[in-house]
Amino acid sequence: MLSDSIREHGVLQPITVRKKGRKFIIVMGERRYRASKLAERKTIPCIVMDFKDGEVLEVQIIENLQRKEVEPTEEAEAIAHLSKAYSPGEISKRLGRTENFVRQRLKLAGLIEGFKEFVRIGEMTLSLGIRVALFEPGEQQWMMEALEGNFDAYRVERMVRDKTFDLLEAPFDIGDAKLVEKAGACTECPFNSANQGNLFGEDRIVCTKIACFENKRTNSLLNLIDRCKKDGVLLIPDFQSYWAREGVNQLIISQMENHGFKVYFKNDVEIMSKPVKPTMERIKQVYGDATYSVDGLKEKLSKSLEQYTEELKIFEGSLDNGYRKGIVFHPKSFKVKEALVKVLEVNDKDVGSVSVPLEKRKMADCTPEEQIIKIQDREVRKKQIENNRQFEEVVDMVRQKGYIDVPKELSKDEMVAFSILLYENFVDYMDREEHFEDLFGNSNSTDSGAMAANFRKHFSTEVFQRLVRYSLSKKVHLGESNHTNNPLNICFYQAVKAYFKEDVKNMEDTYDKERRIRERKLKGRIKSLKDTF
Repeated sequence: MLSDSIREHGVLQPITVRKKGRKFIIVMGERRYRASKLAERKTIPCIVMDFKDGEVLEVQIIENLQRKEVEPTEEAEAIAHLSKAYSPGEISKRLGRTENFVRQRLKLAGLIEGFKEFVRIGEMTLSLGIRVALFEPGEQQWMMEALEGNFDAYRVERMVRDKTFDLLEAPFDIGDAKLVEKAGACTECPFNSANQGNLFGEDRIVCTKIACFENKRTNSLLNLIDRCKKDGVLLIPDFQSYWAREGVNQLIISQMENHGFKVYFKNDVEIMSKPVKPTMERIKQVYGDATYSVDGLKEKLSKSLEQYTEELKIFEGSLDNGYRKGIVFHPKSFKVKEALVKVLEVNDKDVGSVSVPLEKRKMADCTPEEQIIKIQDREVRKKQIENNRQFEEVVDMVRQKGYIDVPKELSKDEMVAFSILLYENFVDYMDREEHFEDLFGNSNSTDSGAMAANFRKHFSTEVFQRLVRYSLSKKVHLGESNHTNNPLNICFYQAVKAYFKEDVKNMEDTYDKERRIRERKLKGRIKSLKDTF
């Protein structure tokens, strides 16, 4: 105890006092003063300072903050008090801390009491607490009520994620001050995390004002529609016609129709994207994990350039083959991509004034031309039924023949099929654009045969590895299942440590340090409680 140390060694650091009348009032060192009394010391060294009344509290707060292991929410409230008189930069100088640290603590002070308690007892990390504090108290209260009294970091992370937007992925120019004039540019906005001390990390710029972001995104769509109409460019929503009834898609369709735009869906057109010229940097990114030498990578680049030249020639000649300039627009991300578009021919011949659809009319009620159409449609349908039956019989046969236990390595076609399974089920739209744009070549045709042929043409072992690693990184179990109690997580964790050994170790050390600090605090609290027995 401190009193025992003082009894043996005396007071090593003088306390600070100020004179008021004939008395001296302790400014800093009350704990040392009380311990000295318990140690039965008659005197205690002190330094007399001349403080004004308004300065005393400030000095006491600063002295308290300079102690080791100050509880974060207590620290946040103290810094918030200092912010009434000083800027974050001035506070950082007085405390000997970075300005970003001060801004984070100021934001943490905005947590409602329920979340502060989760931080105090160590259930909620500081980084998550700071992100929750970005929201107004009413929003925080809603999040707290959604937890129903039981803290769940995964649910809170998801709520924060659903209420924030990554400005680096915004479908509009974040420096445009005229998109929503009342809001101004995102780069100057106080709801931009970069203007609040990089609370999400140096590499992230996050918007925390949902309504404003949605307004800007909607305005960017309206501007896009106007521009396409003016330039005669086809605007293609990135969904099939059978998804047109979904709420978000309906809104987009109505906006296009209100502006006099004819709506084509992806199944109404063929889309050809402009091929991207390969670079050595891109080749290294794609094949970097494989055991390729410098010469091997150069050979890969050479072949990719040959393929690019061939695809570019096809692309540039497509305007003479019924293609028009177009833009493909994704309804969820609002991301756009320039492409060439060809509207598929639709047999919409005039069938007179008859209102009954052709497929519902009897053969005897149709003209000879219509009868031919019906006969051809029936034959197409019969082939589809036969193909379905044939495929089902083949699948049933291989299941019975023990295909799963065939003692051979996977063939290329099996790896291609499995890669497409991973691609269709695990890779979302944005990541398809970023990581796997090259898999289907330069065509987004809805022809399944062409898509399969393109995939097979661009397939390699490296593609298979990329899809497997992508799927693992996206589909491991988060939340209560961690890397010590789930077989998939355990194996994945061990696997990535081989590639990112130093990074993983640094993270492990950080968490170990936080755990040790929390455990010491808990032991102290438990001991205090036991002492009351």
